[in-house]
Amino acid sequence: MQNLANHLRLMLVTDDLLLGEHDPVAVCQAAERGGVTAVQLRLKQASPRALLDVARRLRSALRVPVIVNDRPDVARAAGCWVHLGPDDVPVSVVRSLFTQGEVIGASVGSIEEVGRGAEADYWGVGPLNASATKLDAGPSLGIAGFRQIVAQAGGRPCIAIGGVRPEDVRPVLEAGGAGVAVVSGILASADIEGAAKKYRVPST
Repeated sequence: MQNLANHLRLMLVTDDLLLGEHDPVAVCQAAERGGVTAVQLRLKQASPRALLDVARRLRSALRVPVIVNDRPDVARAAGCWVHLGPDDVPVSVVRSLFTQGEVIGASVGSIEEVGRGAEADYWGVGPLNASATKLDAGPSLGIAGFRQIVAQAGGRPCIAIGGVRPEDVRPVLEAGGAGVAVVSGILASADIEGAAKKYRVPST
């Protein structure tokens, strides 16, 4: 569990609009140089075939884990981990399809959603703050709400996501979080590596 938590210290979550015409592999490599410990591939506008191609390229180019958002079929084909949202296939179903010990993450945005993440390996908890890249996210939890959900996690690693700023990192850790997931805080910068460095989370 601690080894998994170390992989989740600083997760970059990709975004179609923020990537624009930039090569996602080059962007993620720069983020990795800046200290990112995992990459979640979230490309809502990409076809399954294009998503698979990027996932495979990332897995080949990066030393850190690659996690495919929402698409367990693509994740399995690419040999990646997967992250499931509230409207995705249940974790229990995906678990039965993954036989190589792949990590499965789940989004948990409220105490009411805790049960849905019961079989996941880690939780993405948020939004911590208002999110500019996920307009369908629920109300902001703040540190107090984040801590409340972490207390229900049974020791599984939890990362804060949603409008996370560099100054949020230490409060998240103090609230029991394993780390943070960042979208625009890194991708909106002209200096990807430098932006990632601002979010570096000390290893435990």
